[in-house]
Amino acid sequence: MLGKRKEAIAPNTNWSRLDWQEELKNNVTSVDELKNHIRLSAQEEADLRRIVDAHPMNIPRYYLDLIDPRDPQDPIRKMAVPAAEELIVAGAMGETTGDPYGDDKHDKGNGILHKYSYTALVVATEYCSMYCRHCFRKRMVGLPNEQTVQNFRGAARYIAEHPEISNVVISGGDPFLLPNDVLRAMLEALRDIPHLNYVRIGSRAPVVFPMRFFDEELLALLAEFNQHKALYVPTHFNHPREFTAEARQAVQNLRGAGITVNNQAVFLRGVNDDEDTLVELMNGLLRMGVSPYYLYQCMPVSRVRHHFQVPLKKGIDIIDRARRRMDGYAKRFKFILGHDIGKLEVCGRMGDKVFFKQLHARPGHREEASRMLVRQLTDTGGWLDDLPEVEI
Repeated sequence: MLGKRKEAIAPNTNWSRLDWQEELKNNVTSVDELKNHIRLSAQEEADLRRIVDAHPMNIPRYYLDLIDPRDPQDPIRKMAVPAAEELIVAGAMGETTGDPYGDDKHDKGNGILHKYSYTALVVATEYCSMYCRHCFRKRMVGLPNEQTVQNFRGAARYIAEHPEISNVVISGGDPFLLPNDVLRAMLEALRDIPHLNYVRIGSRAPVVFPMRFFDEELLALLAEFNQHKALYVPTHFNHPREFTAEARQAVQNLRGAGITVNNQAVFLRGVNDDEDTLVELMNGLLRMGVSPYYLYQCMPVSRVRHHFQVPLKKGIDIIDRARRRMDGYAKRFKFILGHDIGKLEVCGRMGDKVFFKQLHARPGHREEASRMLVRQLTDTGGWLDDLPEVEI
């Protein structure tokens, strides 16, 4: 989808007036292009060249413009620009088995992941407007997309044949990077399935590429579908600096089309692992009319864990202190660990014991939903499997 034309960022660029498909061609995808925007030392440049060989770089000019080039610890930079920490794989899941969420074993073909009996997730594309450095599907993004666009009708047939499925998540990658006619065909394939209560389209584009939502044709087709079946957009704001005028307008345009927008943030070291940032993040979401939904613990993925994961013992305390300063709507989010056994809410700790509640269970294990799990906290443990079991 990316072309070869690259243009520098003009001062005071009006991002809302740019054609989104043309603007994608200006994404920064190489270290040589990045050097035109951010100063790199010789060692940083050498490290980045090694990293992008393993995991591609892809940064919209819009998001790159949010980075403070004088601050090497800038939180926006951490989420967008590769760093030397990504070369470290010790203590994380291996490159070939890096599937901490257990997606692969629930692959039904045609891009369908049927991880929970009532939910079908359809991987509609493996392309994103930005390749976030903390992505838990890092091993997949940027790969050629050969399956789901062509096979979506097969996915819809699977969904229609399984009446236990009450909702569908169209995910990726980022589905909103697909052309409007493709999105329309996907939604039309789902519209008349009677047992579907609602459809979600997961996207970080409102945050990193908001000009996509200044497309009147897109907004009209979303509004039209929403008249037949409820449509939700889970998005992914991680830091208050992402609340730009363009991002706020993108959200307002979605809400104006009748779409409910929720937020699924990730708890990231060096980005939002302090109480002031979390309070500002959740309050800022509410000011835009976005519901704080999940705050995910960073997964133990190779080239991600060492860079971004916060130990649970430390993280629980940060989040609890932040919650004390939030009102009821701001603190509605759940602190979540998305594990192979299902989604676990991190309820809190008493001393060195942490309490989890299993919110969702995989097919065949429904009796495990709503159970409590107790583990022994350690100073460094950041994942369920790091923590010893506790008998109570």
